[in-house]
Amino acid sequence: MTRALSDVARLMLKLGVIGFGGPVAHIAMMRDEVVRRRQWFDDEEFLQMVGATNLIPGPNSTEMAMYVGMKRAGVRGLITGGLSFILPAVVIVGAIAWLYVEHGTNPLIFDLRYGVLPVIVAVIAHAVWGLGVTNTRNPAGLVTAATAFGGYLLGVHELIVIASLGLVWATVHLVRRGSSRLNSFTGFGFVAILATQPSLTRLFLIFLEVGSVLYGSGYVLVAFLDSRLVTAHAYLTAEQLLDAIAVGQITPGPVFTTATFIGWQILGVAGAIVATLGIFGPSFFFVGLLDRILRWLRARPAALAFLNAVTVSSLGLMAGVLVRLGDAALIDPLTWIVAITALVLLITTKVGAGWLVPAGVVIGIVHAAAS
Repeated sequence: MTRALSDVARLMLKLGVIGFGGPVAHIAMMRDEVVRRRQWFDDEEFLQMVGATNLIPGPNSTEMAMYVGMKRAGVRGLITGGLSFILPAVVIVGAIAWLYVEHGTNPLIFDLRYGVLPVIVAVIAHAVWGLGVTNTRNPAGLVTAATAFGGYLLGVHELIVIASLGLVWATVHLVRRGSSRLNSFTGFGFVAILATQPSLTRLFLIFLEVGSVLYGSGYVLVAFLDSRLVTAHAYLTAEQLLDAIAVGQITPGPVFTTATFIGWQILGVAGAIVATLGIFGPSFFFVGLLDRILRWLRARPAALAFLNAVTVSSLGLMAGVLVRLGDAALIDPLTWIVAITALVLLITTKVGAGWLVPAGVVIGIVHAAAS
């Protein structure tokens, strides 16, 4: 294994184990590791990568792990980065799924969010500030990021936010160039073949559809799975789906490992395997094509303007998530102290998220023991 490939594997395994807090938190941790600590990329390159992964369906932070790996070590890096980031969460969620089946709907899971989430808020705040200084140097960038931020807080779907702002930038560019023609940006989807009784093939196709067409956050995932698995075909109860989403939220790594838990509930170990392969498989394909997609965009000025708007909009969306997580995480004086202390350490020292998140876990354990 080459040095670059082993570096990718170690980093993504680490992030897969400590990656609490959801996609934006994962991306903030990656930024801390690959921009601030390892200097593999600068802030401008990193945010362009974030914007690029927002253009394709699937779990953004997992696709960033793949894309970082591909940039460092080619196709092998893509595969290694993706698997290294996904597998720790799959193992953890699989173990919880087994407990759930064996011992009922209340698995013994430590709720460590009390200490971890304030640290995550600090990591995201540090990333948003660093990326914002680099990418909002002109009024247009600042207005675009602010608009994306406002749209997120108003509940506008993330894809609508970034696509609308991208089209505005592309249109402005074409008007300035005196052109009335705007290239179309189209997506594509896969429609799974569904039936009444679950089977491994049908389960795989359901999650392949999710991985192929789903944009947005874990909340969008909830709505999608509810319509497919609860309402339309009754493969799960609403309570089981909520338990699955909760497990995905409180465990490290990709929230999409909810699929592992759900697959286990429906068809056991085999179900967990095919659901996991279905939901994550398309991302390896999309990320593998991402550089070609970006080259096509960059060769067309209006398309490049669209991409630049998507990049800056991503920063606004991160800021919106920061506000939402801050509201949920900073609930008393101690959590505020933890968040502020973590942010000060990130700004003034070389201490990274890899140390701060475990410290948050310890704080959560101590707080639970003292309560």
